[in-house]
Amino acid sequence: MEPGQQYVPNDLILNQEEQQIIIITGPNMSGKSALLRQTALICLMAQMGSFVPAKSVKMGWLDRVFTRVGASDNISSGESTFMVEMNETASIINNISNRSLILLDEIGRGTSTYDGISIAWSLAQFLHENKAAKPKTLFATHYHELTELTNHYAGIKNYSISTKLVGDRVIFLRKLIPEPARKSFGIHVAQMAGMPKAIINNANKILKQLEAQHLEENLNQTLNALPKDDFQLSIFQLDDPLLMQCKEILENLDINTLTPVEALMKLNELQRLLKG
Repeated sequence: MEPGQQYVPNDLILNQEEQQIIIITGPNMSGKSALLRQTALICLMAQMGSFVPAKSVKMGWLDRVFTRVGASDNISSGESTFMVEMNETASIINNISNRSLILLDEIGRGTSTYDGISIAWSLAQFLHENKAAKPKTLFATHYHELTELTNHYAGIKNYSISTKLVGDRVIFLRKLIPEPARKSFGIHVAQMAGMPKAIINNANKILKQLEAQHLEENLNQTLNALPKDDFQLSIFQLDDPLLMQCKEILENLDINTLTPVEALMKLNELQRLLKG
């Protein structure tokens, strides 16, 4: 850290009853990996009887601290980065217990987006639903789709590392907050790293095109999936309580500030509402 810069402290609670798995989102360089490291170090230091850099710590004993952090390959053995990642993850899953602490950083990033999301989602689901062992888990990810897990599983909670956007600059506040991140700020981080301005500008244009295309595709899929007969909007059905609820949701949307991800979440909400 730079001279004079203070470390930002963060509280953390993990238990098997209410908050077994924490999904941590936020941009690169914001502090997700630092939070994982400080958690592991404090737990190790406390268990060996050392003083710890915290105001207070209350914890039970741990039998193992599992980590899946970083990207590397094993060329001599013919193993790709993704294969190494899957080998390490499989080893973790096959050795967990109720007393284990698991730190996962960017699981699934070594393959295609949909494969990666599917593996990460299934892994979080397994750790939550596994009857033999429910290890306490920190799960850092850029897959914002995983934040939907909290809507399905009581023990999975969303947190993020807070950021502030000032003009075209992103400021990392380093504070853990109980809500999912809204953006990844990947292009902003590339700009901070010194990427040429022409590449940054072009990347922003491509990002907007991809987001618009993705939103249009999901909108078309959602509209095509809606029942054609039972929920046809007409002046004769406006007194339907279900349609009035949909109308209220749409009227409360601020289109000017709505992000593509938020739009998709609202579409999913409407679809679930109409399907009952």
